[in-house]
Formats: sequence, structure tokens, C-alpha cells
Amino acid sequence: MQDVFAQIDELYDLLMGELDNCRKAGCQLAENEAQYRMELSIAELHERERGTPVTIINDICRGDPRIADLRRARDCSKVLYEASREAVNVYKLRLRLLNEQASRVWFSGNTR
Repeated sequence: MQDVFAQIDELYDLLMGELDNCRKAGCQLAENEAQYRMELSIAELHERERGTPVTIINDICRGDPRIADLRRARDCSKVLYEASREAVNVYKLRLRLLNEQASRVWFSGNTR
């Protein structure tokens, strides 16, 4: 029984650490998204001023290496954020399973 409680404590610590990682990843995602969108809109305005046809401005701007790097950074931070959220869910599920196991052992009268 003590082994189950030790696992619960360990998972709880991992969960709390992952929640902190998720918060940081979410903030980084927001920062990268904002930077990408601001640079993209500036690039689109410059293309518009140059007289580039509106129908191809988006493709031209997203093909710019600087804009493409910002989009890649945004996409990578999005993946990290989503992976962190999924890890939180996995830890929560494992904690629920261990709690149920502890409850079964406790109510069976076998508290070893």
C-alpha cells in the first residue's frame, strides 16, 4: 500500500512540474504567435505598397525566410504546448488509476 502512495506522490510532483511547463509553453506560444502575426502583417503592407497583386501577397510573404522562420517557431511552440497539455492529462489519468487502486486495497481490508 505504501508503494501506491509513493507512486501517487511521485506522479503528483511530476504533474505539478508539467503544469508549470505547460504554462511556460503556453506563454511562449502566445509570444511566438504575436511576433509572427505582426511581422506577417508588416510584410503584407510592404508588398501592398509595392503594388503586388493582392491575390499573391500572402504567398509571397509566407515564403519570405524571416516570416517562414517565425512561423516555424510558432508551430514548434504550439507542438510543445500541446504535448505538455497531453502529458498533464496522462499524469491525471495515472493518478486516478492509482487512487482507485488504493481505494480498492483500503476497502478490501488489505492495508499492507
